[in-house]
This record gives sequence, structure tokens and C-alpha cells, in this order.
Amino acid sequence: MSAPVGPTPPAPRLAALRYRDFRLLWAGSLVSSVGSQMQIIAVNWQVYRLLSHATVQVSVLGEHPSLSGQALGLGTLGLVRVVPIFLFALLGGVLADAYDRRLLILRAQSAELLAALALAFLTLGGHAGLVALYALTAADSAAATFEQPAMDALEPQLVAPEHLANAISLSTLVWTIGTIAGPALAGVVVSIFPIGVVYAINAASFAAVLLAVAALHHRDHTRVAAERPTWGHLIEGLRYTRATPVIWSTMLLDFWATFFSSARTMLPIVAGSLLGVGVQGYGILATAQPVGAVLTATGMALRRRLVHQGSILLAGVVLYGAATAIFGISIIFILSYGLYFLTGAGDMLSTVVRATLRQTLTPSELRGRLSSVHLMLAYGGPQLGELEAGVAAALFGVSAAIVSGGLATIAVAGWIAWRYPALRRYKDESGA
Repeated sequence: MSAPVGPTPPAPRLAALRYRDFRLLWAGSLVSSVGSQMQIIAVNWQVYRLLSHATVQVSVLGEHPSLSGQALGLGTLGLVRVVPIFLFALLGGVLADAYDRRLLILRAQSAELLAALALAFLTLGGHAGLVALYALTAADSAAATFEQPAMDALEPQLVAPEHLANAISLSTLVWTIGTIAGPALAGVVVSIFPIGVVYAINAASFAAVLLAVAALHHRDHTRVAAERPTWGHLIEGLRYTRATPVIWSTMLLDFWATFFSSARTMLPIVAGSLLGVGVQGYGILATAQPVGAVLTATGMALRRRLVHQGSILLAGVVLYGAATAIFGISIIFILSYGLYFLTGAGDMLSTVVRATLRQTLTPSELRGRLSSVHLMLAYGGPQLGELEAGVAAALFGVSAAIVSGGLATIAVAGWIAWRYPALRRYKDESGA
């Protein structure tokens, strides 16, 4: 007699962590993420401090004329981070779909380690000027354009398809936990040690992910290309992205939302000049957004089922924009922290849904190329937004730049909801 057939039991919580290879990669990436976020905070603060001593005045901000040069200088960091993304991201995606993704990650992470070491040696030796900081930041960004598509394409191969959504939520936690611990640790380290120590710590943190990737059992020999990658392979990824309305609309929304509401690079000015809380306060304020993000991502990872994904994504973007707009006019540290917290919560709602849709709807052989298109838009948006915020802050003031960006983000969400009804109505009946 056959056993009675009953309802399928729900998937266990945190199911993806039951897979050895995914668990190794997740843990190694987490350590490296903390170091990388420490470096971002340190570079931003170092540029801010160098510019605070500069005598060049490039704006008409009468009461705080030095803020214009600082805003433009910090905005330029966004430019030097985004140029390599637009130059190399599509190539990185093609390579991730043609060659061994594991080896690509090892090589890219090694390059990022060398960039961090160079920053440490130059800074501790007293030779790190603006040109060196910009150049090594660009080099680090270039290496990441080859690492990220390979990482995004590799992770789904390490878990069963039914646990992919959980793996994506957990992978998102890597970045959010890193952006909580990284800024806080960077603030402490910079207040006690020379800033170059932060870069040395980041270089050491890369050892964790290098060891984890080297220890993976997974060997995807099918990724060794039988023919050399061509422009046709690149165009194929672009065509698939553009021809899939749900994926394309989420990428557009992410680009424009982060372009207008990217206030992170302005945080040194907000903390140092508007709120008057110094580097320690800057480090604490920088944790607000990732704290909101990690709590939201944890709640989503613990859920066995997520429905009405399209509506959730759009609501998250509206929350992100509204909190950013009010953050721009706050002059109270606790209120600013709470509002910046909400930007992280809203951003994470949309991020998890967007990543799940992209990975679920994309064939495995195209994941690297789709990830590279996503990289250009998702990373290009905030980096170009930092430049835009710097220019707007120089012309109209920091508060006006942040407020207008938040309002523009709300408008973009409304336009996408109207222009792409398939996204607004999207509901994954499988609960993935």
C-alpha cells in the first residue's frame, strides 16, 4: 500500500546554509564585505579631510564656501567608481558565462587585495594624495566588475532550485551586515590609528573569501568555453534583458531610484558640517541604512513564502525616496539616524525581490550576462548619483540636493508602476 499523499512540507528556514559550498562562500564573503565597507568609509573620509584643507573654492555657497569643493570632490569618487563599471561590466558578464566562474572570482579578489595593499602603503607612508585615492578606487571598482557577475552566476549553482530565493536573501545579508559592521569599525579604527590601518585590515579580509572559494568542491567544467566569447554573446544578454519586461523594469527602477536618492557620499558633510558629530558620529550614522537593511533582509530570509512581489518592490522604492527627502531637512542626529534607517529598509525590500526575479527568470547560461547588465544599472545608478549629488550640493546646498533626489525617486516609482503594469501586478504563485 502506497503512503498517503499529503501537502508538501514547507522549506526549512535558512535552507541554503545547509549546503557546504554555499555556506563557505557566504562566510568568506561576509568577512570580506566588512573589510570592503571599512575601506569605502575610510576613502570617503580621507578625501573629505584632504579637501577640507584645500583652498580651492568652486561655488557660491556664501555661508559655507568650502562645502562646494568637498561636495564635488566626494562626488568625483562616484565618477571614478562608475567609469570602470561601464567600461568592463559587460565583458565581465560574458566571461562569467564562458569560463570557470570560481577562477574568475579568485583572480578578481586577488586584484582587489593588491589595490587595498597599495592604499595602505601609500597612506601609511604619507604619499596618498587625491590622485592616488581616485586611481586605486577606480582599480578596485574595475576588479569588482569581473568578480560580481561571476559571483552572482555561481551562487545559484551551489543550492537546489527550490532554495534559490533563500540563498539570494542570505547573500544580500552579506552586504548589509558588512555595511553595519564596516562603518562602525572604521570609525573606531580611524579615531585610534592612522587611516591606512583600515586599508591594511581590508587587504587581510580578502584572505577569507580567497580561502573559501579555493575550498569549494564545486567545479563547473561546463563553463570552459568551446569557442572564444564574441560580441554576439554580449548582445544576446542585452536582448534578453530588454525583451523581458519584468526584469527590464526592475533594472530601470533601481537605476533611477539610486541615481536620485544616493546620499551616502554626502554623509561626511552631513555628519561633519550639518550635524556636527565628527568622524565617530559619521561612522555611527553610516550604519543606520544597513541596520534597516539587515533587519528587513533577515525578516525576508526567515519567511518561507513571499507573495505580491511587484507591489512590495514598488512600495520599498517609495519608502526609500520619502525617507531620503525628509532626511535631507533633518538637523537632529537621532531623527536623521531613524530616517536613514528607513532608507535601508525600503531599499532592501526592493533589492531582495529584484534579485529573486532576476535569478528565477534567467536561464543559467545567461546569468553572468544578466548580472553584468544589472551591475551597470544597479551600481552605476548610485555612483553617478553621487556625482549628481555633489554637483547639486555645490550649486544649491546639501539639503536641497538630498530632498530633491528623494522626491524624484517617488516620481520615478510612480512612472514605472504606470509604464510597466506587468511589474505592478507580478505575483509568483510558487512562492519563490
